[in-house]
Amino acid sequence: MKITEKLSIIQAELKSPKNQFNKFGKYKYRNCEDILEALKPHLKSLKCIVTLSDSIHQIGEFMYVQATASIQDGEDAISVQGNAGIDPNQKGMQVSQSFGSSSSYARKYALNGLFAIDDTKDADTEKPVDAKIATTKKVEPKLEAASESVEPLANKQQKEALGKHSNNELLSKEQSTNLLKLSKNDNLTENQFHNAIQYLGKVLGDKI
Repeated sequence: MKITEKLSIIQAELKSPKNQFNKFGKYKYRNCEDILEALKPHLKSLKCIVTLSDSIHQIGEFMYVQATASIQDGEDAISVQGNAGIDPNQKGMQVSQSFGSSSSYARKYALNGLFAIDDTKDADTEKPVDAKIATTKKVEPKLEAASESVEPLANKQQKEALGKHSNNELLSKEQSTNLLKLSKNDNLTENQFHNAIQYLGKVLGDKI
């Protein structure tokens, strides 16, 4: 069986429950460790392994982690990369904790891409408050809005990094405009910022 066929089987059968709970946003989510734990039985049955590695990159004064997730069967391998920004000055965190947090984000994004995991938060995956909320669709947008409103916002340094990179000649006019708009968005969340960095990594590769 080819590695692509094995990966296809895992993508179709993998169930990675959202075992973590955000007390502020009151929604469930999964982390990198949850995905790896759910993968183990599939990897064993198909005689494959998954490896994760990180590398540090820099855009101007801003740093980010690029994680690579690979599935191998001893003959062939398939890899996907994920990116997450690093804020060494993040309040309440030591430098090592900041790097570790960004690494976990990047690895999760890479695993999501490799195994076709949709990590979008929605009312169906959030813990219902009561039976009425769980079965009444009209309430779902309000729950989503409440969850999104408590997400931490991107800091000034992160937005400045996006603004500087909007002038990159390798980007199209539309890409530059969208990036500039993001950098000026006062409500830009850290998650949206990480997604933008991940997108830049895919578009520009080693030319950043």
